[in-house]
Amino acid sequence: MMLVRFLPVIVSCLLLAAHVLRSVGLTIALLVLLLPLLLLVRQSWVPLVMQVVLGLAVLEWARTAIALAQGRMADGEPWVRMVVILGAVAAVTAAAILILRQPVVRRYFEPSATPR
Repeated sequence: MMLVRFLPVIVSCLLLAAHVLRSVGLTIALLVLLLPLLLLVRQSWVPLVMQVVLGLAVLEWARTAIALAQGRMADGEPWVRMVVILGAVAAVTAAAILILRQPVVRRYFEPSATPR
């Protein structure tokens, strides 16, 4: 059941890894790709770390959307669809942050919690 709750987190990390691979490089992309494995560590600090990473990802998606839109507008190319797509990716990433704040998820990461 927790896997279903974590799907937006996992998908957000996969999308971010693909973006980072294209813009930064393989090493950082592999680190981002491995981030969802932190969800297997049942410690109270894990949701906070994931929320910070995903929050930075939302900012990166917004920055990327603005930069690409400005470039496309300057070239007279279509830009609305690209902004909608990147906005949807940012929204899914933001939803993943909210999922990590749910009480049931917080209880899952308490060290004394029993597995479900």
